[in-house]
Amino acid sequence: MFLPTTKKELEQLDWNQLDIILVSGDTYIDSPYGGISVIGRVLLDKGYKVGIIAQPDINSDDITRLGEPRLFWGVSAGLVDSMVANYTASKKRRNNDDFTPNGVNNRRPDRASIVYTGLIRKFYKNTVPIVLGGIEASLRRVAHYDFWGNNVRKSLLFDAKADILVYGMAEKTVVKLANSLNAKEDFKDIRGLCYISKEPKEGYIEIESFDDVKADKLKFIKAFHTYYNNCDPITAKGIMQKQDSRYLIQNPPEFYMSESEIDAVYNLNYERDVHPFYKKQGDIKALETIKFSVTTHHGCYGECNFCAISVHQGRTIRSRSEDSILKEINQFTKDKNFKGIIYDVGGATANMYGFECEKKLSKGDCADKKRCLSDSVCKTLKPNHKRQIDLLRKIRGIKGIKKVFVNSGIRYDLINQDKIYGDVYLKEIVEHHVSGQMKIAPEHSEEKILSLMGKPDKNTLLAFKKKFDDLNKQLGKKQFLTYYMIAAHPGCTEEDMKKLKDFANKELRLSPEQVQIFTPTPSTYSTLMYYTGLNPWTLKPIFVETDMGKKQKQKDMVVEKRVCSKKPKGDYDINL
Repeated sequence: MFLPTTKKELEQLDWNQLDIILVSGDTYIDSPYGGISVIGRVLLDKGYKVGIIAQPDINSDDITRLGEPRLFWGVSAGLVDSMVANYTASKKRRNNDDFTPNGVNNRRPDRASIVYTGLIRKFYKNTVPIVLGGIEASLRRVAHYDFWGNNVRKSLLFDAKADILVYGMAEKTVVKLANSLNAKEDFKDIRGLCYISKEPKEGYIEIESFDDVKADKLKFIKAFHTYYNNCDPITAKGIMQKQDSRYLIQNPPEFYMSESEIDAVYNLNYERDVHPFYKKQGDIKALETIKFSVTTHHGCYGECNFCAISVHQGRTIRSRSEDSILKEINQFTKDKNFKGIIYDVGGATANMYGFECEKKLSKGDCADKKRCLSDSVCKTLKPNHKRQIDLLRKIRGIKGIKKVFVNSGIRYDLINQDKIYGDVYLKEIVEHHVSGQMKIAPEHSEEKILSLMGKPDKNTLLAFKKKFDDLNKQLGKKQFLTYYMIAAHPGCTEEDMKKLKDFANKELRLSPEQVQIFTPTPSTYSTLMYYTGLNPWTLKPIFVETDMGKKQKQKDMVVEKRVCSKKPKGDYDINL
């Protein structure tokens, strides 16, 4: 069954009142890919009555259609920060939304968490606690720079006037919270949540106040370092930040789920479809790819400076068991709409499945804050692709499976570093799991920019490209690499983009088309650079392009095609 979203469904279930109502900026797809769906299913499995109101009409009393919950409201902007969902890097309004019926971007309000919380309080003055969750809340949980307003904002918990904020992968936290509220017990020591206090909390690290970080960029940098360095459940301390006369209290992160706990979440009975109430309103484009895709693990130890996964999913890999993944895929084959195609097997980065640094698993992040990946692969990590190779082979062996794509990102530096199974893994991918193009994300070519991004150097890319090209030649395949690049990242000048263009033309032998303008999103080091104009580790000034037209120019310099009336001997014209 779907979780109820209408009064009629409550009557059919003979539920007089829901324990928890979840509100989302996405339409309701009952899938393990949807955060609201996962949280709802996990709570239902623990015996709670849960309903969902997806994309409520903010101009009516739609938010009241399921009544008032007994324990709490859970509010999320959806799978994407609402400002990222609604605006491009040039601050132009997006027309399309893959998580809205018919793809029209007209149902997710700007700053959705704030709007939905205000809507609840409009109709229920003294209601039960309002709990913020999802990526918008997770990445805005402390004072942060907001690109769209070009200002420093308070914690979303303060801005939205909510009661509690859960951050990260909150399956365990939200169950503990529900249990505490149900038993009328104090919830303030539960890991993985934030709340507002009139007093500081003893034993917690106090980071620079909202007023301080708003007035002083050096203090903003110092606060961000402390915040970022307290995201690992094993090593993290609780932190607090004064905002006006009160304090944001952030408890240490919840401990990561074990393999069996992750399996239990994915083994729940998802319908893998859009709820009929929303389905009749139009097609949901996102369903095309997520319906028959599989998540193999949580987390990413890549720590790209422009990516917020580090502070949301975490920097430690937690993998599902093969049995759980194969069980899920076997269920696909029983679906009347399944055509034998699996669109993705992976996670934030596909080839991190099944291995992790043993030291990090037992002791948490390195005390010296050394990264697993950056310009090189840490020697302690020891990449090993064998478990993923075995998994992919078993998936291909399931009756009814015709093609299995690996469309999640792949870290080519991990493949290069795995001296035992790296080449075997790449051969598996090239031979069986791509079709025409394999996507990788070098992001740039110039060393100073790659260093600021936290990405490997171009020689690592070229070494991988040679392996890929040689394999395709050996296998008799005509397949290409598609390269994702970023324009206008902090530190990047027009001259750097010219060099990227030349590198792509001469070394990669193509004119890149997959180029995006850097978007400063909350809780990333790259956004910290963008706002402060400083390298956060050296505190030396760096160039930051803030002019929208010049950002676009940086992109155009790379994607523009060279036009020749007569192609010189030895020239080329390959565009992917």
